[in-house]
Amino acid sequence: MELPKFILGDNTKYPNAIYVIHTEFPRFIINLENDEVEWLEEFDQHDQKELESETENLIEEATAFYDNEIAQYEA
Repeated sequence: MELPKFILGDNTKYPNAIYVIHTEFPRFIINLENDEVEWLEEFDQHDQKELESETENLIEEATAFYDNEIAQYEA
């Protein structure tokens, strides 16, 4: 099965939280309510350098994905 790059998620236990799941390396879940990121990967030193440079871009992409998805519901 091929997964989309981003997936929206929610949970009734945390009604204000909106999650965006990034399914490609580096996999993570961001809670857009508080911008908390949970990484689903373990990183070595080489990965850490790449991660630091890409984190801001990935979070911006996740937020843009969410905004686009919500716009589709409002249309």
